Amino acid sequence: MAAYRIPFNRPSIVGEEIEYVRGAIEGGHSAGDGPFTARCSELLSSWLGGSPTLLTTSCTHALEMCALLLDIKEGDEVIVPSFAFVTTAGAFALHGAKPIFVDIRPDTLNLDETQLREKITERTRAIVVLHYGGIACEMDAIEAISRETGVPIVEDNAHGLLGTYRDQPLGTFGCLATQSFHETKNFICGEGGALVINRADWAERAEILREKGTDRSRFLRGQTDKYTWVDVGSSYLPSEILAAFLCAQLEARDQIQQRRESIWQLYQEELAVWAEGQGIGLPHVPGHCTHPAHLYYMILPTADARSRLIEHLGERGILAVFHYQALHLSQMGNQFGGRAGQCPVAENVGDTLLRLPLYSGLEDSEQAEVIEAVQAFRVG
Repeated sequence: MAAYRIPFNRPSIVGEEIEYVRGAIEGGHSAGDGPFTARCSELLSSWLGGSPTLLTTSCTHALEMCALLLDIKEGDEVIVPSFAFVTTAGAFALHGAKPIFVDIRPDTLNLDETQLREKITERTRAIVVLHYGGIACEMDAIEAISRETGVPIVEDNAHGLLGTYRDQPLGTFGCLATQSFHETKNFICGEGGALVINRADWAERAEILREKGTDRSRFLRGQTDKYTWVDVGSSYLPSEILAAFLCAQLEARDQIQQRRESIWQLYQEELAVWAEGQGIGLPHVPGHCTHPAHLYYMILPTADARSRLIEHLGERGILAVFHYQALHLSQMGNQFGGRAGQCPVAENVGDTLLRLPLYSGLEDSEQAEVIEAVQAFRVG
Protein backbone atom coordinates (compact mmCIF):
# COMPACT_ATOMS: atom_id res chain seq x y z
CA MET A 1 0.00 0.00 0.00
CA ALA A 2 3.01 2.31 0.42
CA ALA A 3 3.09 2.81 -3.36
CA TYR A 4 -0.20 4.70 -3.25
CA ARG A 5 -0.27 8.40 -2.41
CA ILE A 6 -3.85 8.00 -1.18
CA PRO A 7 -4.24 4.60 0.50
CA PHE A 8 -7.52 2.83 1.01
CA ASN A 9 -7.10 3.13 4.76
CA ARG A 10 -4.70 4.96 7.06
CA PRO A 11 -5.01 4.31 10.81
CA SER A 12 -5.10 7.63 12.65
CA ILE A 13 -4.14 8.89 16.09
CA VAL A 14 -6.82 11.36 17.11
CA GLY A 15 -6.41 11.97 20.84
CA GLU A 16 -4.60 10.54 23.83
CA GLU A 17 -3.70 7.14 22.36
CA ILE A 18 0.06 7.32 22.96
CA GLU A 19 -0.26 8.76 26.46
CA TYR A 20 -2.82 6.13 27.42
CA VAL A 21 -0.60 3.32 26.12
CA ARG A 22 2.30 4.77 28.10
CA GLY A 23 0.07 4.90 31.14
CA ALA A 24 -0.93 1.26 30.75
CA ILE A 25 2.72 0.19 30.57
CA GLU A 26 4.00 2.43 33.34
CA GLY A 27 1.03 1.56 35.52
CA GLY A 28 2.32 -1.98 35.83
CA HIS A 29 -0.76 -3.68 34.40
CA SER A 30 -0.35 -4.51 30.73
CA ALA A 31 -2.40 -7.73 30.75
CA GLY A 32 -6.15 -7.50 30.24
CA ASP A 33 -8.96 -6.36 32.51
CA GLY A 34 -7.31 -3.24 33.85
CA PRO A 35 -8.79 0.25 34.12
CA PHE A 36 -8.67 0.96 30.38
CA THR A 37 -10.52 -2.29 29.63
CA ALA A 38 -13.16 -1.30 32.18
CA ARG A 39 -13.49 2.19 30.69
CA CYS A 40 -13.93 0.81 27.16
CA SER A 41 -16.59 -1.61 28.33
CA GLU A 42 -18.36 1.18 30.18
CA LEU A 43 -18.42 3.46 27.13
CA LEU A 44 -19.60 0.73 24.77
CA SER A 45 -22.31 -0.40 27.17
CA SER A 46 -23.57 3.19 27.49
CA TRP A 47 -23.87 3.38 23.69
CA LEU A 48 -25.63 0.01 23.48
CA GLY A 49 -28.54 0.29 25.85
CA GLY A 50 -26.63 -0.69 28.98
CA SER A 51 -25.97 -4.30 27.95
CA PRO A 52 -22.81 -5.88 29.40
CA THR A 53 -20.02 -5.54 26.85
CA LEU A 54 -16.76 -7.49 27.02
CA LEU A 55 -13.66 -6.55 25.06
CA THR A 56 -12.20 -9.40 23.01
CA THR A 57 -9.08 -9.92 20.94
CA SER A 58 -11.11 -9.67 17.71
CA CYS A 59 -14.63 -9.67 16.34
CA THR A 60 -13.87 -13.22 15.16
CA HIS A 61 -13.26 -14.32 18.73
CA ALA A 62 -16.44 -12.58 19.84
CA LEU A 63 -18.32 -14.61 17.22
CA GLU A 64 -16.64 -17.79 18.48
CA MET A 65 -17.87 -16.89 21.96
CA CYS A 66 -21.38 -16.59 20.50
CA ALA A 67 -21.08 -20.15 19.20
CA LEU A 68 -20.02 -21.35 22.65
CA LEU A 69 -22.80 -19.47 24.46
CA LEU A 70 -25.35 -20.92 22.03
CA ASP A 71 -23.86 -24.41 22.58
CA ILE A 72 -23.38 -24.88 18.83
CA LYS A 73 -22.40 -28.44 18.00
CA GLU A 74 -22.00 -30.90 15.15
CA GLY A 75 -25.16 -31.20 13.04
CA ASP A 76 -26.54 -27.77 13.91
CA GLU A 77 -27.34 -25.20 11.22
CA VAL A 78 -26.70 -21.47 11.36
CA ILE A 79 -28.18 -19.07 8.82
CA VAL A 80 -25.75 -16.48 7.44
CA PRO A 81 -25.75 -14.00 4.55
CA SER A 82 -23.51 -15.19 1.73
CA PHE A 83 -22.10 -11.68 1.32
CA ALA A 84 -20.19 -11.42 4.59
CA PHE A 85 -16.74 -11.79 6.07
CA VAL A 86 -15.54 -15.37 6.30
CA THR A 87 -15.73 -15.57 10.11
CA THR A 88 -19.42 -14.61 10.10
CA ALA A 89 -19.87 -18.23 9.03
CA GLY A 90 -16.53 -19.71 10.05
CA ALA A 91 -16.86 -19.02 13.77
CA PHE A 92 -19.88 -21.32 13.87
CA ALA A 93 -18.49 -23.89 11.44
CA LEU A 94 -15.49 -24.18 13.76
CA HIS A 95 -17.84 -25.67 16.34
CA GLY A 96 -19.49 -28.09 13.92
CA ALA A 97 -22.39 -26.08 12.51
CA LYS A 98 -23.34 -26.07 8.85
CA PRO A 99 -23.69 -22.54 7.44
CA ILE A 100 -26.93 -22.08 5.51
CA PHE A 101 -26.32 -19.30 3.01
CA VAL A 102 -28.99 -16.71 2.25
CA ASP A 103 -28.84 -14.16 -0.56
CA ILE A 104 -28.78 -10.42 0.07
CA ARG A 105 -31.04 -7.54 -0.84
CA PRO A 106 -29.89 -5.57 -3.91
CA ASP A 107 -30.50 -2.21 -2.21
CA THR A 108 -28.77 -2.45 1.20
CA LEU A 109 -26.70 -5.60 0.52
CA ASN A 110 -28.03 -7.09 3.75
CA LEU A 111 -29.54 -10.53 4.33
CA ASP A 112 -32.76 -10.77 2.33
CA GLU A 113 -35.38 -11.23 5.03
CA THR A 114 -37.94 -12.46 2.48
CA GLN A 115 -35.84 -15.59 1.95
CA LEU A 116 -35.19 -16.27 5.62
CA ARG A 117 -38.23 -18.26 6.72
CA GLU A 118 -37.80 -20.96 4.09
CA LYS A 119 -34.24 -21.63 5.27
CA ILE A 120 -35.17 -22.46 8.86
CA THR A 121 -35.34 -26.13 9.82
CA GLU A 122 -35.53 -28.06 13.07
CA ARG A 123 -31.71 -27.97 13.13
CA THR A 124 -31.42 -24.17 12.90
CA ARG A 125 -29.75 -22.76 16.02
CA ALA A 126 -29.12 -19.12 15.05
CA ILE A 127 -29.85 -16.39 12.51
CA VAL A 128 -26.69 -14.34 12.00
CA VAL A 129 -27.18 -10.89 10.48
CA LEU A 130 -24.49 -8.51 9.24
CA HIS A 131 -25.39 -4.83 8.95
CA TYR A 132 -23.38 -4.09 5.80
CA GLY A 133 -21.68 -0.72 5.88
CA GLY A 134 -23.50 -0.04 9.15
CA ILE A 135 -26.86 0.20 7.35
CA ALA A 136 -29.35 -1.93 9.24
CA CYS A 137 -30.97 -5.15 8.14
CA GLU A 138 -34.77 -5.13 8.18
CA MET A 139 -34.95 -6.10 11.82
CA ASP A 140 -38.76 -5.91 12.21
CA ALA A 141 -39.25 -8.80 9.80
CA ILE A 142 -36.24 -10.74 11.07
CA GLU A 143 -37.32 -10.38 14.70
CA ALA A 144 -40.83 -11.54 13.80
CA ILE A 145 -39.42 -14.72 12.24
CA SER A 146 -37.16 -15.22 15.24
CA ARG A 147 -40.13 -15.00 17.61
CA GLU A 148 -42.23 -17.30 15.44
CA THR A 149 -39.57 -20.01 15.20
CA GLY A 150 -37.74 -19.54 18.49
CA VAL A 151 -34.41 -19.22 16.64
CA PRO A 152 -32.21 -16.55 18.27
CA ILE A 153 -30.58 -13.67 16.41
CA VAL A 154 -26.86 -12.91 16.53
CA GLU A 155 -25.73 -9.54 15.15
CA ASP A 156 -22.36 -9.31 13.46
CA ASN A 157 -22.17 -5.58 14.07
CA ALA A 158 -18.57 -5.17 12.88
CA HIS A 159 -19.67 -2.27 10.63
CA GLY A 160 -22.55 -0.90 12.63
CA LEU A 161 -21.48 0.61 15.94
CA LEU A 162 -23.51 3.85 16.38
CA GLY A 163 -25.92 2.95 13.58
CA THR A 164 -29.64 2.67 14.33
CA TYR A 165 -32.78 0.94 13.06
CA ARG A 166 -35.99 2.83 13.91
CA ASP A 167 -33.98 4.76 16.53
CA GLN A 168 -32.73 1.60 18.27
CA PRO A 169 -28.95 1.07 18.31
CA LEU A 170 -27.55 -1.69 16.14
CA GLY A 171 -26.05 -4.32 18.39
CA THR A 172 -29.07 -4.39 20.70
CA PHE A 173 -31.45 -6.56 18.64
CA GLY A 174 -29.85 -9.98 18.90
CA CYS A 175 -29.40 -12.02 22.05
CA LEU A 176 -25.71 -11.45 21.30
CA ALA A 177 -23.85 -8.98 19.12
CA THR A 178 -20.23 -8.52 18.13
CA GLN A 179 -18.11 -5.47 17.37
CA SER A 180 -14.80 -4.96 15.58
CA PHE A 181 -11.93 -2.58 16.28
CA HIS A 182 -9.73 -3.75 13.40
CA GLU A 183 -7.59 -1.01 11.87
CA THR A 184 -10.14 -0.45 9.09
CA LYS A 185 -13.04 0.25 11.45
CA ASN A 186 -14.26 3.60 12.79
CA PHE A 187 -12.63 3.01 16.19
CA ILE A 188 -9.44 0.99 16.18
CA CYS A 189 -6.73 -0.69 18.24
CA GLY A 190 -5.06 -2.64 15.42
CA GLU A 191 -6.91 -5.86 16.18
CA GLY A 192 -9.74 -6.05 18.68
CA GLY A 193 -13.43 -6.67 19.20
CA ALA A 194 -16.22 -6.86 21.72
CA LEU A 195 -19.09 -9.11 22.67
CA VAL A 196 -22.40 -7.45 23.55
CA ILE A 197 -24.53 -9.63 25.84
CA ASN A 198 -28.20 -8.71 25.51
CA ARG A 199 -29.31 -11.63 27.70
CA ALA A 200 -28.39 -10.84 31.28
CA ASP A 201 -28.42 -14.51 32.30
CA TRP A 202 -25.54 -15.21 29.88
CA ALA A 203 -23.20 -12.52 31.21
CA GLU A 204 -21.45 -14.59 33.87
CA ARG A 205 -20.80 -17.52 31.54
CA ALA A 206 -19.47 -15.14 28.89
CA GLU A 207 -16.92 -13.84 31.40
CA ILE A 208 -15.85 -17.41 32.13
CA LEU A 209 -15.50 -18.34 28.46
CA ARG A 210 -13.37 -15.25 27.84
CA GLU A 211 -11.09 -16.10 30.78
CA LYS A 212 -10.01 -19.51 29.48
CA GLY A 213 -12.95 -21.23 31.16
CA THR A 214 -12.07 -19.98 34.65
CA ASP A 215 -13.98 -17.90 37.17
CA ARG A 216 -11.10 -15.42 37.45
CA SER A 217 -13.38 -12.40 36.96
CA ARG A 218 -15.38 -13.39 40.06
CA PHE A 219 -12.10 -13.76 41.96
CA LEU A 220 -10.93 -10.28 40.92
CA ARG A 221 -14.22 -8.84 42.21
CA GLY A 222 -13.71 -10.60 45.56
CA GLN A 223 -16.64 -12.96 45.03
CA THR A 224 -14.51 -16.05 45.62
CA ASP A 225 -11.22 -16.66 47.46
CA LYS A 226 -9.63 -18.44 44.48
CA TYR A 227 -10.34 -19.17 40.88
CA THR A 228 -10.33 -22.41 38.96
CA TRP A 229 -11.36 -24.13 35.73
CA VAL A 230 -15.16 -24.31 35.58
CA ASP A 231 -16.14 -24.41 31.87
CA VAL A 232 -14.76 -24.57 28.34
CA GLY A 233 -13.19 -21.38 27.06
CA SER A 234 -10.14 -19.76 25.59
CA SER A 235 -7.98 -16.65 25.85
CA TYR A 236 -10.25 -14.03 24.36
CA LEU A 237 -9.15 -11.09 26.55
CA PRO A 238 -7.07 -8.34 24.87
CA SER A 239 -4.12 -6.71 26.56
CA GLU A 240 -4.49 -3.49 28.52
CA ILE A 241 -2.16 -1.84 26.00
CA LEU A 242 -4.68 -2.39 23.20
CA ALA A 243 -7.54 -1.32 25.48
CA ALA A 244 -5.66 1.90 26.29
CA PHE A 245 -5.34 2.78 22.60
CA LEU A 246 -8.99 1.91 21.98
CA CYS A 247 -10.13 3.92 24.99
CA ALA A 248 -8.64 7.09 23.54
CA GLN A 249 -10.37 6.37 20.23
CA LEU A 250 -13.75 5.81 21.85
CA GLU A 251 -13.39 9.01 23.84
CA ALA A 252 -12.78 10.86 20.56
CA ARG A 253 -16.11 9.57 19.22
CA ASP A 254 -17.47 12.95 18.12
CA GLN A 255 -14.30 14.01 16.33
CA ILE A 256 -13.98 10.70 14.47
CA GLN A 257 -17.64 10.46 13.54
CA GLN A 258 -18.02 14.03 12.37
CA ARG A 259 -15.09 13.61 10.00
CA ARG A 260 -16.23 10.24 8.64
CA GLU A 261 -19.78 11.45 8.13
CA SER A 262 -18.52 14.51 6.27
CA ILE A 263 -16.40 12.35 3.94
CA TRP A 264 -19.23 9.86 3.32
CA GLN A 265 -21.77 12.58 2.58
CA LEU A 266 -19.47 14.39 0.17
CA TYR A 267 -18.90 11.21 -1.82
CA GLN A 268 -22.65 10.64 -1.97
CA GLU A 269 -23.38 14.17 -3.15
CA GLU A 270 -20.50 14.66 -5.58
CA LEU A 271 -20.75 11.26 -7.28
CA ALA A 272 -24.54 11.08 -7.67
CA VAL A 273 -24.88 12.63 -11.15
CA TRP A 274 -21.80 10.85 -12.52
CA ALA A 275 -22.96 7.49 -11.14
CA GLU A 276 -26.43 7.81 -12.63
CA GLY A 277 -24.96 8.62 -16.02
CA GLN A 278 -22.63 5.61 -15.89
CA GLY A 279 -25.19 3.11 -14.57
CA ILE A 280 -23.35 2.76 -11.27
CA GLY A 281 -25.06 2.10 -7.96
CA LEU A 282 -24.31 4.07 -4.80
CA PRO A 283 -25.22 3.21 -1.19
CA HIS A 284 -28.91 3.21 -0.29
CA VAL A 285 -29.89 4.26 3.24
CA PRO A 286 -33.56 3.60 4.11
CA GLY A 287 -35.29 6.48 5.86
CA HIS A 288 -35.73 4.50 9.08
CA CYS A 289 -31.99 3.83 9.37
CA THR A 290 -28.99 5.89 10.39
CA HIS A 291 -25.48 4.65 9.72
CA PRO A 292 -22.01 5.37 11.15
CA ALA A 293 -20.26 6.16 7.84
CA HIS A 294 -18.20 3.02 8.07
CA LEU A 295 -17.49 2.55 4.36
CA TYR A 296 -18.35 3.96 0.96
CA TYR A 297 -18.96 1.67 -1.98
CA MET A 298 -20.07 1.70 -5.60
CA ILE A 299 -21.62 -1.11 -7.65
CA LEU A 300 -20.18 -1.17 -11.16
CA PRO A 301 -22.16 -2.64 -14.09
CA THR A 302 -19.65 -5.44 -14.71
CA ALA A 303 -16.58 -7.08 -13.20
CA ASP A 304 -14.53 -5.73 -16.08
CA ALA A 305 -15.67 -2.16 -15.37
CA ARG A 306 -14.65 -2.58 -11.73
CA SER A 307 -11.21 -3.85 -12.67
CA ARG A 308 -10.71 -0.95 -15.07
CA LEU A 309 -11.79 1.60 -12.45
CA ILE A 310 -9.41 0.11 -9.87
CA GLU A 311 -6.63 0.33 -12.46
CA HIS A 312 -7.67 3.87 -13.46
CA LEU A 313 -7.46 5.03 -9.83
CA GLY A 314 -4.25 3.12 -9.20
CA GLU A 315 -2.54 4.92 -12.07
CA ARG A 316 -3.33 8.14 -10.20
CA GLY A 317 -1.90 6.85 -6.93
CA ILE A 318 -5.28 6.03 -5.35
CA LEU A 319 -6.02 2.64 -3.86
CA ALA A 320 -9.60 1.42 -4.20
CA VAL A 321 -10.47 -2.17 -3.31
CA PHE A 322 -13.19 -4.77 -3.72
CA HIS A 323 -14.78 -6.45 -0.71
CA TYR A 324 -16.30 -9.83 0.16
CA GLN A 325 -16.54 -12.68 -2.29
CA ALA A 326 -19.74 -14.73 -1.99
CA LEU A 327 -19.12 -17.30 0.73
CA HIS A 328 -21.18 -20.04 -0.87
CA LEU A 329 -18.84 -20.03 -3.89
CA SER A 330 -15.68 -20.40 -1.80
CA GLN A 331 -13.79 -23.66 -1.36
CA MET A 332 -15.25 -24.10 2.11
CA GLY A 333 -18.67 -22.90 0.98
CA ASN A 334 -18.69 -25.67 -1.65
CA GLN A 335 -18.08 -28.20 1.11
CA PHE A 336 -21.26 -26.99 2.81
CA GLY A 337 -23.31 -27.34 -0.37
CA GLY A 338 -22.74 -23.94 -1.93
CA ARG A 339 -23.15 -23.77 -5.68
CA ALA A 340 -23.21 -21.18 -8.46
CA GLY A 341 -26.57 -19.48 -8.88
CA GLN A 342 -27.64 -20.13 -5.30
CA CYS A 343 -27.31 -16.48 -4.20
CA PRO A 344 -27.23 -14.46 -7.43
CA VAL A 345 -27.24 -10.99 -5.84
CA ALA A 346 -24.29 -11.85 -3.60
CA GLU A 347 -22.46 -13.34 -6.57
CA ASN A 348 -22.95 -10.21 -8.65
CA VAL A 349 -22.02 -7.82 -5.84
CA GLY A 350 -18.90 -9.84 -5.08
CA ASP A 351 -17.80 -9.26 -8.68
CA THR A 352 -18.77 -5.60 -9.04
CA LEU A 353 -18.53 -3.76 -5.68
CA LEU A 354 -15.69 -1.27 -5.22
CA ARG A 355 -14.78 0.63 -2.03
CA LEU A 356 -13.27 4.11 -1.99
CA PRO A 357 -10.80 5.47 0.59
CA LEU A 358 -12.58 6.48 3.79
CA TYR A 359 -10.76 7.15 7.05
CA SER A 360 -10.83 10.01 9.51
CA GLY A 361 -7.39 11.27 8.45
CA LEU A 362 -8.37 11.65 4.78
CA GLU A 363 -7.64 15.27 3.87
CA ASP A 364 -10.13 17.42 1.98
CA SER A 365 -7.65 17.80 -0.87
CA GLU A 366 -7.14 14.03 -1.02
CA GLN A 367 -10.86 13.35 -1.18
CA ALA A 368 -11.27 15.98 -3.86
CA GLU A 369 -8.58 14.19 -5.87
CA VAL A 370 -10.37 10.85 -5.43
CA ILE A 371 -13.69 12.35 -6.55
CA GLU A 372 -12.11 14.03 -9.58
CA ALA A 373 -10.41 10.79 -10.60
CA VAL A 374 -13.61 8.77 -10.25
CA GLN A 375 -15.62 11.31 -12.25
CA ALA A 376 -13.08 11.09 -15.06
CA PHE A 377 -13.77 7.36 -15.52
CA ARG A 378 -16.18 6.13 -18.19
CA VAL A 379 -17.77 2.68 -18.12
CA GLY A 380 -18.29 2.44 -21.88
